[in-house]
Amino acid sequence: MIKINVQSIHFSADSKLIAFIEKKLSRLSRYFEQNIEVDVHLKLQDTGSKVQEKVTEIRLNIPGGWLIDKKTDRTFEAALTSSVDTLKRQLTRHKERAVQHPRTRM
Repeated sequence: MIKINVQSIHFSADSKLIAFIEKKLSRLSRYFEQNIEVDVHLKLQDTGSKVQEKVTEIRLNIPGGWLIDKKTDRTFEAALTSSVDTLKRQLTRHKERAVQHPRTRM
């Protein structure tokens, strides 16, 4: 199960963007079967040009720690898509390490 918390800083995100975020992040449950809490921070970054850069910062709280990714792009959708790809790789690697090196209890 994935619990998603979206925060937009200095603007209000519309329902289409939130639905897109939930759809993309819900796919991460394919790679990790346990409960995942996701914090998504959306920010606008002023670069001095006409178009502001869009920054997405995603933090996954999984059993065993945090996975974090931050991307900047022209649109939130593009930044989020590349972040989700990176997080898929991180989740897969985390899962492989957990299987290879299980914690032993005394």
